Amino acid sequence: MTACHISISPVRRASEALRSVGRRAALALLMTAATAASGQVGLARLDLGGVPVTLVYPTAAAASRQAYGPFELDVAADAEPLPGVRRLVVMSHGTGGSPLPDHALAATLARAGFVVAQPLHAGDNHQDASRAGPESWVTRPQEVSRVIDALAAHPQWRARLKLDRVGVHGSSAGGLTALTLAGARWRTLNLVRHCQEHLEDDLGFCFNGAADPAVQARRRESYERARGVPEGFLPESLTAWRGGRESGDPRPDARIAAVTVSVPVVAPVDAASLARLAVPVGVVSAGGDTMLLPRFHSGRLLQQCTRCTRLADLPDATHFDLLWPWPDAIARPVAALHPRGGEATPGFPAAERTAAYERIAGFLRSALGD
Repeated sequence: MTACHISISPVRRASEALRSVGRRAALALLMTAATAASGQVGLARLDLGGVPVTLVYPTAAAASRQAYGPFELDVAADAEPLPGVRRLVVMSHGTGGSPLPDHALAATLARAGFVVAQPLHAGDNHQDASRAGPESWVTRPQEVSRVIDALAAHPQWRARLKLDRVGVHGSSAGGLTALTLAGARWRTLNLVRHCQEHLEDDLGFCFNGAADPAVQARRRESYERARGVPEGFLPESLTAWRGGRESGDPRPDARIAAVTVSVPVVAPVDAASLARLAVPVGVVSAGGDTMLLPRFHSGRLLQQCTRCTRLADLPDATHFDLLWPWPDAIARPVAALHPRGGEATPGFPAAERTAAYERIAGFLRSALGD
């Protein structure tokens, strides 16, 4: 398309809208920071629509140190929520993950006034990673919608939540979940083509969870089997598009009104769909991320997404520096699973991570409204 075919006024309107979102986000960030130090955080575990969910929310009850396996959290377990009707944010964890490493962000969102639902994704969690990758990428957004449906019918929570405008935050593979709910389209063939071309550069993504050389060799072989094969001769499991639609509202769930992502999976996503995401998207990137190389993932998102705003770029952060808490008992075995490691950076400044969390909270408060 040549420049003469582009209408200038919609571009200007979009730019003005983004600036307005930025101003509102800055104001909301100040409000968030003012309340973050004083708020107490409740935590409850529920089954919602057949999905195990950790619910984090504001409470007046006093928090105490609670042990959840190797994690220690300052929460008020099963406490009564603060009165009032609140916005919901659903948080989607990374590959083989759980809600606990994202607790500090969930607590920041709760102190900002949100109720936060953290589903444990089936077949892609710390207990069972048998469906990690494209198979779970299909079902993750469906699980988010099921959680929202279940909360809308829940005897305790339905009267406490405004569910017409829901936020989603995702980290790593959870970032792809969030983008899919914003209208992004992806397919497994895009992953294969990407890894055929960029395997050595984006080794952490293409060999995710495959530190063993024999496993890497099998995965490399699977990528090469599709090289040069016309799409019409490839299985539908590779070529089928997943996620958003090409016309109309691309969101699979119209209740999703804003999305934030940290170090997201982006390489398999169709570029045209990134240009027409239906909701504002806030992005946190890590310059030292070797698991999802920024130029193929978070950087590509920021280049091709017309509704994305960079919330924070942590130039010295690695992939797992955005998680907290991250006990050594978890960090070391997780790092051993990946060809380029995965341990947090020693001495990474906690203030940088906290500031990124506050920007996420401010962005969502601005975008979702009261």
